Amino acid sequence: MAGPATQSPMKLVALQLLLWHSAFWTMQEAAPLGPASSLPQSFLLKGLEQVKKVQGDGTELQEKLVSECATYKMCHPKEMVLFRHSLGILQVSLSSCPSQALQLTGCLRQLHSGLFLDQGLLQTLEGISPLAPALDMLCLDIADFATTIWQQMEELGTAPALQPTRGATPALPSAFQRRVGGLLVASHLQSFLELVHRVLCHLAQP
Repeated sequence: MAGPATQSPMKLVALQLLLWHSAFWTMQEAAPLGPASSLPQSFLLKGLEQVKKVQGDGTELQEKLVSECATYKMCHPKEMVLFRHSLGILQVSLSSCPSQALQLTGCLRQLHSGLFLDQGLLQTLEGISPLAPALDMLCLDIADFATTIWQQMEELGTAPALQPTRGATPALPSAFQRRVGGLLVASHLQSFLELVHRVLCHLAQP
């Protein structure tokens, strides 16, 4: 059984992530969803399956990061707050999805851009050996989900001429910075995926 010295940092990290996630989710949930779309059910059902898969991968990665922070007594909540601001992690808006007048083209592009952004942010964790299997699977499943959305845009004739390019990833030179940054990126991804899941569930309604 883990002693107090191990449990305390884990609880503090979990509390910080919960508070950050709750603030984000409350803000997003206030936006009403518009009427369901005419997207193919096959695409929506596949998308829901892929969201759940990525969420599972993300949870596994998050648990490994929390364990790493507890083991090395890092990732104090106050330090995480400072890192959250210094990293400047962007959140792709889904304003075209949860609206009274759903903008189908804009919604699909925003879903794709959000996944593309998170895939780039996860590159900051490459090289941390305990995370490698979970990270590799997460990045692969995110890429598959993004491809599904892109293919649907192509079928609708609404895909941009070029796929977006990844921006610069945050510079995290130390092990401490990478683990704290990793927790923030993982929490950011899960918040985005929960909103994506909500949107797809709504669009899949008959």
